[in-house]
Amino acid sequence: MADKAASAYRTISEAGKETGLPAHVLRFWESKFSQLRPVKRAGGRRLYRPQDISLVLALKHLLYEEGFTIKGAQKYLKDHGVTALIDQVEQGAGPQLAAPVSGADASQSQPLARDETGADASDEAPLFASANLTDGDKPHADAQKQRLLEQLSQAKAALDAVRRA
Repeated sequence: MADKAASAYRTISEAGKETGLPAHVLRFWESKFSQLRPVKRAGGRRLYRPQDISLVLALKHLLYEEGFTIKGAQKYLKDHGVTALIDQVEQGAGPQLAAPVSGADASQSQPLARDETGADASDEAPLFASANLTDGDKPHADAQKQRLLEQLSQAKAALDAVRRA
């Protein structure tokens, strides 16, 4: 089979091969990200446009490489938009996380821990930047693991207190 032109539409199996994702993941992401809307032909056959492929690759980067949750990725897309995300990922910059909440909004959220810079830890921030750590990354990963362990210990203590009450 000959390679398609860059501007050609792709079936879900072709999109899966190009992005390295199985078809069921692509269908699931369609249900979670309203911005991902491939063209549907008669009978429900999906055709992915080049911009759909770019969005899938950007989402894959957010979720698999940056460690975002689906909820965090949805919030990122809502706050920054599809074009900004695709541009950042294509430029190799990756997404820039939002600044910590301050002022009146800060009193409504009570984070369990803070990172080295003093910024609030949140569920939208990635827990693990990458599974491939180099020797230089290990101290950072160890600090990250320690923060997570502290958060889990605090959550366990809170649950124990509720059970005793």
